Amino acid sequence: MVGPGVETARAFLADALARESLVTVFGRCTVEYDGRAASTLGPGDRHLMVKPDGSVLVHTEEGQQPVNWQPPGCTHEISVGEGHLRLRSERTTPSEELLVEFESVGHVAAFDARDEGTFALSGTEADLRERILEDPDLVEPGFTPLATERDTAAGAVDVYGEDERGRVVVLELKRRRVGPDAVGQLTRYVEALRRELHADTEVRGILVSPSMTDRARRLLAEQGLEFVALGPESGVGE
Repeated sequence: MVGPGVETARAFLADALARESLVTVFGRCTVEYDGRAASTLGPGDRHLMVKPDGSVLVHTEEGQQPVNWQPPGCTHEISVGEGHLRLRSERTTPSEELLVEFESVGHVAAFDARDEGTFALSGTEADLRERILEDPDLVEPGFTPLATERDTAAGAVDVYGEDERGRVVVLELKRRRVGPDAVGQLTRYVEALRRELHADTEVRGILVSPSMTDRARRLLAEQGLEFVALGPESGVGE
């Protein structure tokens, strides 16, 4: 099997992870783990899977259990160095890092996976945005959208508006179940707007998606942010 070059694979995987797809990579790689213990796997042909909830699994050609893994809630970074494709997965509590470095890539793939296990698209974030723009009360009574893709120092906000009391509201939209990464993204937008706007301006952040992981819910509460269960299609939510 002849796979993509490492730069092509990097771009593909970076886009797939940003879309919160389930991604798989097969190739010759090394694996290093640094955390409560440390371990190293030398070069070998292995299958890597990264799930939308942040978990990572590394499999060999034998057995049903992964030879290395990271739990849900991890963040990931894709890069290329010295001709190798690298995926770095980090967990903050406890502090752990998994580095998978591919010297060659035989195959990469990405899937938009539903909870029931079939691979199919179930609507897009654009569809979710249109639902909200057509009926802002789906977010909350009195919500008024003012702009979409509003620029901030942290990136473009999906929907920028205000509530019935005139407070700024930032909506981060996700078409599927979300994890801690989405909370971090929303936090950065809110903090950027608080720096950019008048000091007395109150900024609320609301994450809008069909559902979220327990860890994401805890982080959302810690940051003082909010959640609305809503999906791209009518009836999709918690």
